[in-house]
Parts: sequence; C-alpha cells; structure tokens
Amino acid sequence: MTAATHSTLFPQVPETADAVLDGLDPEQREVARALSGPVCVLAGAGTGKTRAITHRIAYGVRAGILQPASVLAVTFTNRAAGEMRGRLRELGAGGVQARTFHSAALRQLQFFWPKAVGGDMPRLLDRKIQLVADAAARCRIRLDRNELRDVTGEIEWAKVTQTVPADYPAAVAKSVRDAPRDPAEISQIYALYEQLKRDRSVIDFEDVLLLTVGILQDRHDIAEQIRRQYQHFVVDEYQDVSPLQQRLLDLWLGDRDNLCVVGDASQTIYSFTGATPDHLLNFRNRHPNATVVKLVRDYRSTPQVVHLANGLLSQARGRAAEHRLELISQRDPGPEPAYTEYADEPAEAEGTARRIRDLIAAGVPAGEIAVLYRINAQSEVYEQALADAGVPYQLRGAERFFERQEVREAGIALRGAARAGGNDSLLDDAEDLPSQVRAVLSTKGWTTKPPSGSGAVRDRWESLAALVRLAEDFARAKSGATLSDLVAELDERAAAQHAPTVQGVTLASLHAAKGLEWDAVFLVGLTEGMMPITYAKTDEQVEEERRLLYVGVTRARLHLSLSWALSRAPGGRASRRPTRFLKGLRPGSGSLGSGTVARAGGIERGLTGGRRKPRGPVLCRVCGATLTEAGAMKLMRCEDCPSDMDEGLYERLRDWRAEQAKELAQPAYCVFTDKTLMAIAERVPTTDGELSSISGVGVRKLDRFGADVLAICAGGEGRTGEDEVS
Repeated sequence: MTAATHSTLFPQVPETADAVLDGLDPEQREVARALSGPVCVLAGAGTGKTRAITHRIAYGVRAGILQPASVLAVTFTNRAAGEMRGRLRELGAGGVQARTFHSAALRQLQFFWPKAVGGDMPRLLDRKIQLVADAAARCRIRLDRNELRDVTGEIEWAKVTQTVPADYPAAVAKSVRDAPRDPAEISQIYALYEQLKRDRSVIDFEDVLLLTVGILQDRHDIAEQIRRQYQHFVVDEYQDVSPLQQRLLDLWLGDRDNLCVVGDASQTIYSFTGATPDHLLNFRNRHPNATVVKLVRDYRSTPQVVHLANGLLSQARGRAAEHRLELISQRDPGPEPAYTEYADEPAEAEGTARRIRDLIAAGVPAGEIAVLYRINAQSEVYEQALADAGVPYQLRGAERFFERQEVREAGIALRGAARAGGNDSLLDDAEDLPSQVRAVLSTKGWTTKPPSGSGAVRDRWESLAALVRLAEDFARAKSGATLSDLVAELDERAAAQHAPTVQGVTLASLHAAKGLEWDAVFLVGLTEGMMPITYAKTDEQVEEERRLLYVGVTRARLHLSLSWALSRAPGGRASRRPTRFLKGLRPGSGSLGSGTVARAGGIERGLTGGRRKPRGPVLCRVCGATLTEAGAMKLMRCEDCPSDMDEGLYERLRDWRAEQAKELAQPAYCVFTDKTLMAIAERVPTTDGELSSISGVGVRKLDRFGADVLAICAGGEGRTGEDEVS
C-alpha cells in the first residue's frame, strides 16, 4: 500500500469507519488504530504524518470511539491547523477542534476570565514591539529598529522558557545563548515592559499561555471543566514544543494519558525560539507504556534524494541523532543530486538561474521550484540572476533586498551624503568611494566585524555589508567614481529587480522553507561560514545547522541541486571550502565511514550549466581594463568609457520590449533588462552568433526574440506578441 502525496480537490467522504483506513500503509494504519493510552509517532520527512493523525482521529470518530467535541488537536501554525481541519472534514470528522496552542488557550482564557478573575479581560496586543520600545526609552537605552526586534525576540524566548526578568542573565549564560545586547540591559527592559503592560491593561501572546497556565493551576474547578470537555489530545510537530506549551499540555491532561504526539527530532531547527526536542525524546520515559510507531516510508522524495538525507544524518551527533529515522523512499528512481562548484557567487547565481530556466523549459512549473539559502541577505544576487534570465520569482519570509528597511535607510543616507559632497564632515577622512560608503553606513550599523549571534542585527549587518562590497566592486570597475555615481547605480539596480506579484520560483531561507516542498530545490551558498553559520560555535549549534541542511534536502521531491562558490567576487581568491556536512557525500570528499557508501550524481567544477569552461577575467572592450561589476560586464565596457550606443535603436528596442511584455503578461525585465538592451544598442548585432554573445541573451531568448531583435537592429520592426503566438 502507498500513501498519496496529493489528494484531489474534492475527495469523496469515506462511507464507513473501515473505509477511512483505506490507502494507509501498515505503519500509518497502526497509528490510526492506536486510540487509547499514550501514543508517540516518530515521523520522518515526507512520511505522511498529517495523513496518519487525521485518519486516526477520523477513524476514532467514525467508529464511535471518540466524540468529535472531546478531541483537541494542536499544532504550531494557523496554516497547519487549517489544513488539519480541512482534512478532517473530508474524512467526515468536521466537529473536531484543530487549533494552534495560542488560539486554543485564548479561547479558554476568554471564556473563563469572568469566572476566574472577574471584569473584562485585558486587551490583547497585536504587536509588542512598540511597548518594548517604550520600555527601552524609559530605561534610557537606545535601540535601533533591528535591535528592537531582537530584544523583543529575547523577551519572547524568556517567557516561553518561563524565565522571569531577574533570572534572564543567568538563563542566557546557562543556555550559551548569544544575546543581542548586554543581558543586564535586556533584563531591565523586560522588567519595565511587564510593568507597562500592567499599567496599560494589555497582555501579549505569551501571556495568553502564561495566564491560562496560571488559571488552570489555581482553579481546579476550571481545570476539571476543561478536562471534562477534552478527553483526547493530539499534538503535531511535537519536537517544537516549548517548556511553557508543555506545561499547558500537562494541565490540560491532568492525570490522564490519552495523548498522541507526532514529531521528528531531526527537524528541530527553532531552538532559538525556545523549541526543544527533549519532550519528544523523553516521551517514552514519562510514559513507559506508550505505543511508539515509526513512519519511515517517504512518499515525497526519490530514492536519490532520500539517500542523501540519510547520509547527512548518519554523520550527526548528539541525543537527537541517536533517535534519527532511516527513511525509505516509496517513489520511482529519479535523477541524482547535482553538486556544482563555482568560481564566484555571481557565477553560482547565473548557473542556478540557467538550470532553473532549463527545468521550466522542460515542463517543470516555476511555482514548483525553490532556491533556498541560509540567510536573507543572500537573496539579492539570485533576484538579479533570475531577473536577467527572464524567470519570474517570489520571495518568501523576507522583504526584497532593495525594499528592506536598512537598505532604504542606507540609500537615503548615501543620497544625502552625495548631495552634501565636501560639506559633509563625515567624509573628511574618507579618501575614496569605498571609504566614503563605509563612513556613511557606519552610522547605520555597519562595522568592520560582523556582530555575534543571529537575528535581525545580523541580517541588518549582512545587508549593509552587501552594499559596502558593491561599492568596492563599483570603485574597481569605474575609476574615479563618485558617491553620486554609486547612488545612480543603486537606483538602476532597484528598478531592474522590481519583481511582479506572480507565481514564480520561490526564494526563501531554509528556516522559512520548513513544512513546504517543491519538485525542484536548489540549495545554494553551501560553504563553511554559511553552512554551518559562523556564529554556530557549540556542538549543539553546529548539529542544529546540520539539521537545517537536512530540512532543506528533504524539501525536494525530484530534482535536487547543491552548490557553493570558492570566492565572493569574480577574480577573487578561491579561499572558501564547501560545507563539512557534505564530506563523504559529494564526489571527491572522502569516505563516510561506518560502512556507508556515498552515491551522488557527479560534481561539476568551475562550470555554469555544465557546458562552459571556467571563465577568466572579463575585459573592457574599449580600454582593456578588468571588469568586476555585473552591469559593466554585461556592457563589456567600463561605465565611464565612451559609449557608442545608438540612442534611436535603444528607444525602438524599449518600445518593442514594452509590447512584448504586455502581450506575454510579464514584466519588462523578463523579456530583456535595460542593461541587455543597452548592450544590444551599442554592439548592433547582425547575426544570431553576435546576438547570443551578449550577456543576457541565452538560447531560449535567442529562439524566442532573436528574429525580432535582429530585424529592429537592421532598421525593421519586430513582431508583436500576438504574431509570435499565432
């Protein structure tokens, strides 16, 4: 028997209880039939855990063993809770409550507040960040926007781990946690934040859990009323339970053991929020008579993807690794994972975009493709590469690079400094463009060394550091460039990377990808320092980074590509090394040991798309200087070298592009970017070969638009989109 990966949109409700079990594999069926006592389901990625637990609930309801109103199923996101409710309705068990921990607790708190406390319940804060800002101001501690977000996150962590303000510094030291500010300062802000809430009669989301716990502990009559209501509990993603959520669950249960938990310790990647797999790993110690079922049949990924996922965990250490699950793919064989080593980051992004374009041409929908990276600051180069390749994309879990608050603020500061010129004292000691940019951005949070720890402060620094590197590259490519020139370049880049709100390739961080899956996944930037991240110092932190990569691998159904770059910029020193996590798994990286045989789809060194030789320096066609900036390389000349562009041709090309974009219902840059049109107008190609030699004109665009462009270059008119379709 096999489990379906995708259900139909309107499945038929099973006619009988036994029919609910149809289509379940033996282990899923065992889960569905285990309706009494404690049950622990250890479910690997892609093994149909949601299918198993929803069929378990539905089978119990349809067989008359469980009353729908007596079941409470809890998970961690509204999306997951909604999906669970939908599946239960499809199985004929629509009366079951499926909620997040917070929504279930809030419902109980609102109902019992008049009885337990009296009066009106305090107002629930939608966002606590403004109140944290007020608390910091009263403490005379200045926080910028990103520090404010990080301190807010620390307060949330303290509350879900049931740490009071006075104990916060000791708790941070014990947990080896990197605090974004002095722990004593955060403790002070935390204490005043709690006082302000009381003064203003408001509560936050963590208070919802804390107050519900308090009422259930103090009012046994209310606790018993809830226990009479809910006789059976199901907890999904149990590896992500915090100590506070576990405490609430214990109070819901009382002295009963009708509890079913589902989780996978190998997918614990949110420990920085207070999540811990300890409750899952200790379940059998707390419940010695528990039924334990392991789901290892992977219905999502091919044997090739599953083999790599298993190989990653085979090298893991620590307690979670001792309980790892060896997945067994149930799908037909597919392509081997591809491992590609690139000379530099732009080459990696261009090669990734080229492979994505080939997959789309082969019939893989753009919405079934994802590019996953470790931190959000890595997105910019992939946004540019996909835009140049004419591939639509969407960002998940992050703002676009040029729409990020810190990037907008940096742009404003740079523009102001450019207008002030020599009158800005900040630039007195800055001798060149890069030092001017560093001086300006130092007022926005950029430092010569990155901040320790993760979170918004680190993300902000990464964004500003990307602007500093861009200024350095720009200055090398354009001798004598001014701050005004750089501001103009930033404006052009921002305009060129303006993505449409259409279905496209997903760009996301590995954390944001949890719970999702695609036909094709590209894991990029897999170098030491990024995977594992530099601030992962302890063994526990490094192992969580390994699990993060495991989550990334298991998002892929069929196509999986892993890549890294040896240097940041073209011509840079090849000093980077691929992640240690792939040692023994990728070709040429040594043996796994322990009898594990590495299997892989081959590695490509210094290639882009597997067909091109390693590229050497790109030289200006006017003065012969080495080009390093992407726009200059597209034009094949320095920005300040004389341009021989045919202005009339350029305008005709732009008009033609606008018509094409309109007819194809795509943004203009998906046809050709401005820089590509400028390059065409400068070189005025007359043959397919001359046109294809221009960066941004690949095989696909040559086939689709080549005849039009050459006709326009020859003085004619291109076809309209309708002509092309017909």
